[in-house]
Amino acid sequence: MIDKNYVKERFEKIFGTTNCSLYAAPGRVNLIGEHTDYNLGYVLPASIDKGITVAITPYGTSKVDAYSLDYDQRVSFDIDGEKPEEQWACYIYGVVQEMKKRGAKLEGFCCVFGGDVPLGAGLSSSAALESAFGYAINDIFELGFSLNDLAKIGQMTEHNYVGVRCGIMDQFASLMGKEGKVIRLDCRSLDYELVPFNPKGCKVVLIDTMVKHTLASSEYNVRRTQCETGVAVVAQHEKGIESLRDISLDILNKYKNEMDGIVYKRCAYVINENQRLMDGCAALEKDDLKVFGQKMYGSHEGLSNEYGVSCKELDFIVEIAKKNDGVVGARMMGGGFGGCVISLVKNEAYDDYIAEIKTKYVEKFNIEPRVIDVVMGDGARKLS
Repeated sequence: MIDKNYVKERFEKIFGTTNCSLYAAPGRVNLIGEHTDYNLGYVLPASIDKGITVAITPYGTSKVDAYSLDYDQRVSFDIDGEKPEEQWACYIYGVVQEMKKRGAKLEGFCCVFGGDVPLGAGLSSSAALESAFGYAINDIFELGFSLNDLAKIGQMTEHNYVGVRCGIMDQFASLMGKEGKVIRLDCRSLDYELVPFNPKGCKVVLIDTMVKHTLASSEYNVRRTQCETGVAVVAQHEKGIESLRDISLDILNKYKNEMDGIVYKRCAYVINENQRLMDGCAALEKDDLKVFGQKMYGSHEGLSNEYGVSCKELDFIVEIAKKNDGVVGARMMGGGFGGCVISLVKNEAYDDYIAEIKTKYVEKFNIEPRVIDVVMGDGARKLS
């Protein structure tokens, strides 16, 4: 996390007072279970040691005065007024509006925030921002929202004020995470289990492709629509079908000829990915990292070939990982079309793996990938 004292010092310099409270919320990784959350399936995320830190205090008016350290911008808006033009400020505005929809009585505030979540790397800096402000506003105004409520508020902020119809995984992981744990989350019921994740002799490392293709945001919504289309076909024939979570592969195959071939592939991926996740969790419970790594590779293959959200840069890195005996498993992580590959790498193989990736990636794409080591950290919290 960014140094809280630095954030507090900048708050004092900008607003002329030390009267503020400090909060933090992390980004997240997802070990397996991608694009399953908005299909009400399972995911296996974890909060990490990188996130957003906020210094905040009530303003006594209906005005919000926010300064972003990362963008070096100051934006003001009224909590009852129009949405601001700056996209980063829309996240704060959206959290406020979603709280108001749920009956919250709150006033304006001034704040300074910054983070060390690498932007564009698929670590969900947006969810960290929503969670940090949701947690902080809830606390300073004593609104009484639960962590589940805050996760839904963050999700609806994305839907209604940013235009991304995301699932709830990112916000949930940012709020609920615990150090040394991964979260097996049922995205339909929001039941979850904290599963110990301390892979002996291995590191979790992210290889950032340093690319983000323009398809990312628009195609995310397309995939969601394609899945909903497949569900609608099956629901015409089967009772109790509300999402892909309710559909087995056998049932999907029964109505395969009634849906577009691409729609079928998208739906089949999600059903298979849910099973991979459950099999992967069973492997973790037995400390069988080999099987878990195989499930990670299977996840990437499905994302690339069935769900169509990978890209040549992501595929290139995963192919290198597959050929390295020191890599337990690897796959693309996040929405796709760029971002990161998450790898589980044996300690003794780490240096050679990173060196190989960097050399071959530069030769292929003429750009050096970014290496991001992560450890599992705590979720949203007030800082002392």
